[in-house]
Amino acid sequence: MASQTLNNFELARLMGARALQLSLGAPPLIKAEPTMAFLDVARQEFEKGVIPLAVSKE
Repeated sequence: MASQTLNNFELARLMGARALQLSLGAPPLIKAEPTMAFLDVARQEFEKGVIPLAVSKE
């Protein structure tokens, strides 16, 4: 996904979807502090390239 640029809608959709997964009990893929918001965890996962979601531009 590094070669792909995302628009604001796609980025917001990814962050929201991953934050929802985390809030429902999915394990974080980064070392997260217990006080971190789900959205912050999702953002850090995206920045580190480990977020388990992708955007298909067909």
